[in-house]
Amino acid sequence: MLPADAVDPGGEGGSPLPLRLLDGATQGMNVAGTVLILCLMLLIGADVTGRNLFNSPINGVPELVTLSIVAIVFLQAPQALRSGRFPRSDALQPIFERLAPRCAKLLLDIFDLAGAIVTGVIVFATWPILKKAFERGEFIGALGDFTAPVWPVKLIVLTGSLVLALQFIASIVRRHSGELIT
Repeated sequence: MLPADAVDPGGEGGSPLPLRLLDGATQGMNVAGTVLILCLMLLIGADVTGRNLFNSPINGVPELVTLSIVAIVFLQAPQALRSGRFPRSDALQPIFERLAPRCAKLLLDIFDLAGAIVTGVIVFATWPILKKAFERGEFIGALGDFTAPVWPVKLIVLTGSLVLALQFIASIVRRHSGELIT
């Protein structure tokens, strides 16, 4: 059974264009996160193989893993929310849905609004960090061995947070337009 706020994939008449564009961006980011996971698995496998068979590890693998994990979370979080798999405590939700459906809807709206506000704060807090990392050429690693710029991951955090905030707002819109399964 789908969660109360899962998207109805067979929605009649389709979503408005802004929601379809948001969902397309969300799906694209999810695919990018999945590709990054695959690349990371291949890189780690090659590193382990090189380390064990040839006593020659690939430089920078720990740094790339560190950056990639953060990127993957922010690439895939919006799709987790959209598909109803975003972590939340919903122990009381079924009781409210049965006894006070309007109250249940209001609680979901409050959750989504709080989520949009928190992720919006992340967006505004990340912008100056991204700008500084780009302008200063910040990197991870050790000079002469391996270095990688950190600004692409900061950009992913910013973009992922923005799309997640928009998905929280879209959840409210969908809930009140009847596009969500209740």
